[in-house]
Amino acid sequence: MNDQTNSTETTRQQIEQPSIQDLLDKIKHQKEEIAHLQKARGRAMRRCKREEDLKPYQGELIRMQQYLEKTRRRMIILFEGRDAAGKGGTIRRVTRYMNEKHYRVVALGKPTEEQKTQWFFQKYVREMPRGGEVVLFDRSWYNRAVVERVFGFCTDEEYENFMVGCPGFEKDIVRQGTILVKLYFSVTKEEQAKRFERRKTDLLRQWKLSEIDVQAQDRWDEFTTQKYEMLRRTHTTHAPWVIIRSNDKHKARMNAMKVILNAVPYQRLNPELDYVPEPDVVVSGSRELELMEAQRLKEGRFVG
Repeated sequence: MNDQTNSTETTRQQIEQPSIQDLLDKIKHQKEEIAHLQKARGRAMRRCKREEDLKPYQGELIRMQQYLEKTRRRMIILFEGRDAAGKGGTIRRVTRYMNEKHYRVVALGKPTEEQKTQWFFQKYVREMPRGGEVVLFDRSWYNRAVVERVFGFCTDEEYENFMVGCPGFEKDIVRQGTILVKLYFSVTKEEQAKRFERRKTDLLRQWKLSEIDVQAQDRWDEFTTQKYEMLRRTHTTHAPWVIIRSNDKHKARMNAMKVILNAVPYQRLNPELDYVPEPDVVVSGSRELELMEAQRLKEGRFVG
């Protein structure tokens, strides 16, 4: 009986005893988990550092806002660019610590039937800032110059009326004392495709993916042509375009803040801070036109 019991116990131990291969697989799995955790920690630390780097400029934006409130100046900031170019993320960083009572983010949907019968700029005029307020347009009246034109949401006559009337409309805004900043976020085709793919697979970003986004890559050249026409006809001395290269989101956000701060004659909170935009990130509208024209001469078409 004892021999049988001992035999059974020995067999159980042999069954329960992990093999060398099992131990090696376990060690490999643990190493992979550790590497994954270290990678995630590294990403988190980089994100944290990037957010910390923005804080001095976010502090300046608060001071800028206080100047606007005190002087009752009005300010409009337009955020334009291709889908997934980083407009929304920049707007969130710009407004993160600002006084909510004195700024608004405006993102208008498609026009109602009533709005379609009105003067095109009318719905945007309703959103104009009061004295001491900043209004940030997440896409603006320039929808007509690019998106509506590419997808045929406006007629040729409506498009031409806009392109002729827009410079005068903006000149009047500026003439009456409103500070107008026009930012165009420029992303490469490859980077846009990468960001779209992430939107497809990330549950937290899927809501951002629209039917127009799906077609954006296929109609890339059409968007580029309309971007060129928009810059050519609406980049003016009183309302110039500023191009933000936004493949690197962090650099795009920081440099957009610098452009905004430089547009307002407020007393700096920290005069020692670097307010000079990086030339490889920030390009004037006129320079962008020169680059695009050079590309067309060299390649026979617009490249980006």
